Amino acid sequence: MSVTHSRDAVRTGGRGARMTDKQRRAVVAGAVGNTVEWVDWAVYSAFAPIFSTQFFPKGDKTADLLATLAVFAVGFVMRPIGAAVLGAFADRRGRKAGMTLTISMMAAAALIVAVCPPYSAVGIVAPAVLLIARLVQGFSAGGEFGTSSAFLIESASPGRRAFIGSWQQVSVGAGTLIASLMGTLLTSTLSDGALAAWGWRAAFAVGGLLGLVGLWLRTAVEETDAFTELAENRGDDARPTPLRDMVSRHPRAALRVIGITIAGTLLYYVWVSYMPGYAHAAEGVPLSRAFLANTIAIVVFLVMLPFGGMLSDRFGRKPTMTAFAAGFLVLSWPLFQLVGNGFWPLLVVELVGMFFLVGYSANCAVVMAEQFPAEVRTTGIGLPYALAVALFGGTAPYVTTWMATHGHREKVWVYTAIAAAIGVVVYLTMPETKGKEIE
Repeated sequence: MSVTHSRDAVRTGGRGARMTDKQRRAVVAGAVGNTVEWVDWAVYSAFAPIFSTQFFPKGDKTADLLATLAVFAVGFVMRPIGAAVLGAFADRRGRKAGMTLTISMMAAAALIVAVCPPYSAVGIVAPAVLLIARLVQGFSAGGEFGTSSAFLIESASPGRRAFIGSWQQVSVGAGTLIASLMGTLLTSTLSDGALAAWGWRAAFAVGGLLGLVGLWLRTAVEETDAFTELAENRGDDARPTPLRDMVSRHPRAALRVIGITIAGTLLYYVWVSYMPGYAHAAEGVPLSRAFLANTIAIVVFLVMLPFGGMLSDRFGRKPTMTAFAAGFLVLSWPLFQLVGNGFWPLLVVELVGMFFLVGYSANCAVVMAEQFPAEVRTTGIGLPYALAVALFGGTAPYVTTWMATHGHREKVWVYTAIAAAIGVVVYLTMPETKGKEIE
């Protein structure tokens, strides 16, 4: 089928149109591959307390763990760099090439950690290898969001773009849950000695091998029609400069992506990463019960995401995203008042928060992709998003913890409400892109 005929078929697809075989393969390659990539990313934090003593000199266990978490943080520093470099690569060489490269790097890094000898055997080489592997993982993760988002959205029919794009976020959550389940399984079936000796290595090895499965899926998929047409039009002698073009030609769109991300990433990290610890430390909820409420809410959240995408495809990006931010703006204070009243009120808090977060997460991939033309789409999605996540999402648990431990616990809701207010302003003033021609 020619690019023109294929593109025309995509354009005529409405909300009721069935997915083609090519679109199904695209969703599997993009979403399943992304799930595997995030399993590899999340395994590190899940098993850090176990393998921290393997890579650093014998001494204080807390110091070892802090050193391991410092290496973990380095991965976040690399994400904007990866978004810029790998995003530009995908805008030059194709979405398929970009996705293949990101998952290859993530899987290779996981396998390297799995087989790396401990500090007792190779000395300083052990933490050096761990650092390099985490740098590679952070670099890869930075490029994954923009590349897989562009691939999924360009593979979708206009009337189903948000639905298809929602699977990008489903896959991130699924990968994190799988890593958590791996941790639960291994810690409940192996002794402490077995975990320290080889159990944590098995987790990294499984993650790396799953990465090879994701690599196979991605090498078998076709390039998107949008990029194929772009490559044909610009010719073999073209020297595209997507990063420079994004900054010089699409600065407002890039700033808009940052604005779109601020409320979503901050509130996501507060509800997913911070809320269990806050409920336990500040309000006295048993940690096991707090994590149970969090896990239940995340599972429900993942199930709701595709339906959120369907709502966006029907009613638009602006109303569904505005509802998300307005919900948090109005309910931040009452929700935080419920946190300390036991498991069931905490579960309600988690579920209500996740319900509103669907309005952001189901939309983020599609609304960002719709801001840019094909020649800068991956870079335009990935770099502003990575910068916003690093500045506002990654710092949210620290800021909220600092507030709670410095006499401002009762004002944490103000922090989330301010983020929500920013979101309301951004979403109300951004252009509606539902149905926009993105080729």
